[in-house]
Amino acid sequence: MSRIARQHIWWLLCLLLAAGFSEAPAADQHGTAKWEPEIRAFEASDRTNPPSKHGILFVGSSSIRLWKTLAKDFPGARVINRGFGGSRIADSTALAERIIFPYEPRTIVFYAGDNDLAEGRTPEQVAADYQAFVQTVRARLPETRIAFISIKPSPIRWHLREKIESANRQIAAMKGDGLVFIDSYSAMLGADGKPRQEMFAADRLHMNEKGYQLWTQLVKAQLDL
Repeated sequence: MSRIARQHIWWLLCLLLAAGFSEAPAADQHGTAKWEPEIRAFEASDRTNPPSKHGILFVGSSSIRLWKTLAKDFPGARVINRGFGGSRIADSTALAERIIFPYEPRTIVFYAGDNDLAEGRTPEQVAADYQAFVQTVRARLPETRIAFISIKPSPIRWHLREKIESANRQIAAMKGDGLVFIDSYSAMLGADGKPRQEMFAADRLHMNEKGYQLWTQLVKAQLDL
């Protein structure tokens, strides 16, 4: 093989590699590609059964995804569930164009941060990520009310309680029109200062029916629903 032919092959390989990198899914830029099946399922559902706009959007991690009784818990309200399990605060920010903005919600009820701390992020990073989420939403939906449900005291993650409490304090301290902090953490502790076991499922991470009943009461009280 001639030297010129080898050079041609070399440049062809370089072009193919460059094309491969340029065609990587956009979601990969934010580390959100693993959520694609769930996000595409939301979009498919929207095409066949478009939800009403200007309702109450529940978004965040698995504690939102598993809230299957939203319609019953908030009768008369236009509720949309766009929780995706295992997600972190930054995931909802990165995917806002697909799971928040299309619905133009008048209120967002947000829960995340639990997984963030479990994966090693600091309370300061969690608070900063939430601030970024708020700024992203505010840029497009300046009138939308945003309610953050505090990170819950799951028994299996009780060893993270100091970090959970710190992150909750920092987020609760954020001020601004339309920002609401819903303190579920305190309400889910017993008289002994430990998690109320009766609120949690067998995995000691997620909530059971009693846990969601409590959250429903707290959300209704804070948002006057």
